Amino acid sequence: MRRAKISVIGAGNVGATTAHWCAAAELGDIVLLDIPATEGMPAGKALDLFQASPIMGFDSRIVGTTDWADTAGSDVVVVTAGIARKPGMSRDDLLSTNAKIVGDVATKIRETSPEAVVIVVSNPLDAMVQRTFQVTGFPANRVIGQAGILDTARYRAFLAMELGVSVEDISAMLLGGHGDTMVPIPSCTSVGGIPVTQLVPADRLEKIVDRARNGGAEIVSLLKTGSAYYAPAAATAQMVEAVVKDKKRLVPCAAYCDKEYGVGGYFVGVPVVLGSGGVERIVELDLLPAERALLDKSIAAVKDLVAVMNRLTATA
Repeated sequence: MRRAKISVIGAGNVGATTAHWCAAAELGDIVLLDIPATEGMPAGKALDLFQASPIMGFDSRIVGTTDWADTAGSDVVVVTAGIARKPGMSRDDLLSTNAKIVGDVATKIRETSPEAVVIVVSNPLDAMVQRTFQVTGFPANRVIGQAGILDTARYRAFLAMELGVSVEDISAMLLGGHGDTMVPIPSCTSVGGIPVTQLVPADRLEKIVDRARNGGAEIVSLLKTGSAYYAPAAATAQMVEAVVKDKKRLVPCAAYCDKEYGVGGYFVGVPVVLGSGGVERIVELDLLPAERALLDKSIAAVKDLVAVMNRLTATA
């Protein structure tokens, strides 16, 4: 049986850690590509990771490269390329530079792996996945943004801390844009099957949600010179697994919504069924009025962000 080919674009902390999770889970053979100041960097990281395989017992071929030809024919391409978020930097500050970087990457993906499912991780996520879709011209189901799984993981982690229970017993769903405008869905949050509203007071739940919204910024403020990468990479690897193993996972991802949720042609975090075809179905929830209002606000913020990006790329 042919092993899946997974290319990770960007060998920084998120990209290299994504390669680590994917290799350790034997999801396929990995190509780690970067165009760094030090040309041997991606090859060095890939070799180091491969040398861990006899110890940890995984069989994945891992190649580090600066040559796009090595990624040709990938089944899945993960895009982590872009400058990192720094203390005091908003997601919007990243927009102009990363739109150019991601646009260039998308052009190369279109040329080398025209049948791939593309998972975008670069920030600002909601705009970067839109940019990838614009440039590749791929069918919408094969371009996906990694956001909701990470945001939900943060939410679940904080709930587990609050209640003193296993993270495995917490099921949750968040919708909308990545970060500050994410929309919690309390009606879809439970702990061991018990609705979270029966376990956590409303005011305390809102504080937990707010911490999840600012989860990335909190880590940036603690690290001082970097941003989160373990959890973002783990979330990305879960998406890769769903695609290469055709898992049909029901998870929140940034997916192209037109009539769905009344979005009108933008990538927004929604529940999707994720399998070998990428986004195989978008699940529309019957939201409470307050949840719907928050989602509409989040959609508006995504549209504003994309509008700014479109103006910047049009004049670049």
